[in-house]
Amino acid sequence: MSARSQNTPATRRTRRVLAAAAGLATVGALVAAMPAGAASGDRHGGHHGKPRTVDVQLLSFNDLHGNLEPPAGSSGNVSEIQPDGTVTSVPAGGVEYLATSLRTARGGNPYSVTAAAGDLVGASPLLSGLFHDEPTVEALNKLNLDVAGVGNHEFDEGAVELARLQNGGCHPVEGCFEEGKEFEGADFPYLAANVTKEKTGKPILKPYTVWRKNGVKIGFIGVTLEGTPDIVSANGIKGLKFHDEVDTINRYARELDRKGVKSIVALIHEGGSPASTAYNYDCDSPGPGDGISGPIAEIAKGITPKVDALVTGHTHQAYVCTIPDPSGKPRMVTSASSFGKLYTDTTLTYDKRTHDIVRTSVTSANHIVRRDQPKAQDMTDLIARWNKLAAPIASRPQGWISADIAGRGSTEPEKPLGNLIADAQLAGLAPADKGGAQLALMNPGGIRSDLVFKASGGEGDGVVTYGEAFTVQPFTNMMNVVDLTGAQLLTTLQQQVSGSNEASPKILQVSKGLTYTLDLTKTGAARIVVDSVKLNGAAIDPAKTYRVAMNEFLAGGGDGFAVLKEHTNKLVGASDLDVFNAYLAANSSATAPIAPPATDRITVIR
Repeated sequence: MSARSQNTPATRRTRRVLAAAAGLATVGALVAAMPAGAASGDRHGGHHGKPRTVDVQLLSFNDLHGNLEPPAGSSGNVSEIQPDGTVTSVPAGGVEYLATSLRTARGGNPYSVTAAAGDLVGASPLLSGLFHDEPTVEALNKLNLDVAGVGNHEFDEGAVELARLQNGGCHPVEGCFEEGKEFEGADFPYLAANVTKEKTGKPILKPYTVWRKNGVKIGFIGVTLEGTPDIVSANGIKGLKFHDEVDTINRYARELDRKGVKSIVALIHEGGSPASTAYNYDCDSPGPGDGISGPIAEIAKGITPKVDALVTGHTHQAYVCTIPDPSGKPRMVTSASSFGKLYTDTTLTYDKRTHDIVRTSVTSANHIVRRDQPKAQDMTDLIARWNKLAAPIASRPQGWISADIAGRGSTEPEKPLGNLIADAQLAGLAPADKGGAQLALMNPGGIRSDLVFKASGGEGDGVVTYGEAFTVQPFTNMMNVVDLTGAQLLTTLQQQVSGSNEASPKILQVSKGLTYTLDLTKTGAARIVVDSVKLNGAAIDPAKTYRVAMNEFLAGGGDGFAVLKEHTNKLVGASDLDVFNAYLAANSSATAPIAPPATDRITVIR
């Protein structure tokens, strides 16, 4: 047997556990802080003095997006409701602290399993994204993650790259990033039950796995949202089919049940929106599940009662709710925000006689990954090692800003950073030889962070480094300039708030000169006041042709903008990141930094 064939996830994990044994002593003092109610014990009693039940601790998180270092700006804060009803903002996140939190939580729990619900990689800061997220997979291995479901961002670089993250091997184009080291892949299984190959109909990865310990068996089924093709690049998922979440989970729950696995957890990369963004908001008020809305509320109601708990993600929200299953029994549904700012601690009481979860005993809570706790030294070392490799590129100055420019952290339809990006795209693609763009459209989901005035390293306040610009736009989407009629342009604006986007509008960020009114008192396409749509003061002519700049994701109809696929006369330009960096360099200096753009392009009626 070759050395490579012996290098299985199990053996790799064994090596890491042994190597880390000494390091775990550094958090020994923290083990005493075990979450209440998490220890195993005799809940119901059994025969001959043996306990009939044991408590299994399920630790979970989602939507890490390669945030190894603490996320900056508003993206790194968690809202917390205080006893007096006020809401405070708590700095949170960073894998050094996440590791400490999880290791502390496991203390005293002989039955502990750690799971994640997708988007662990993709749309990552430069520290991870520059190396195709190998650093994040390495960190997740060190976290002793047991199982993960795939999310839409696991498909950002395509199914072949996802398979490499699972199985290991150096990047097919860029090779090995560290001399003498081959990327080993994930120690944990990625689950993709509802993603199949069109030709064979078989899942591209394992649909489920079974966690076992001392006779306890818990099955995990992993799915991404059925709408993944609408929000990833078409090239990355060519030849794949994405199936209904409920149908898929129910199918494999029956299969697990036939195999004698009666305790089942679904890892679902789809989520909901709680009535409050505070992580400790009670979304079971006034009744079970009353405080949450969105896709997961309906999905939960359709999933077979054979499934005992749902770990969810995608919406980057925090909630712990009990939504009744189809039989009316309460069932826990959780999500731990994003970027490693929270983790969920769920206690599953396992009945050794029935091999099922005692649902009435299930408890769960989200916990902040606070930054006032000790850092995990192995994660600090990992970050330092990869930062050394990234430093020559990451620290390179690109431009200057005079204050924070909110992007991901803005809750308004029109975002200052969205305006800046759209303006950069128009400026870069307006010249005749670059496409002759007259306006630019930017999808809000492609803005992954804020630009923060305070220095993140030694570059100085106000300096935008390559690493910071990369964090804002990490996809390296190629820019397109296309022909759209005025009628198609109007339909594009209407598709922001209708069709698949009606329940959760996706408001495009527009370049300077395009103005219109968004009337939120109305519904569907009527929210766009057609007569108000103007370009440089002139009404949009439905019969006229306009040259429009956008990234390739939008040009392919992403985010529910199907009309954009009808474009003609496409010209492919530079990447979105290159266009953005060129704009920063040409339009800012240390003595004349860029100020946050005004948000006066979209007039909102509420």
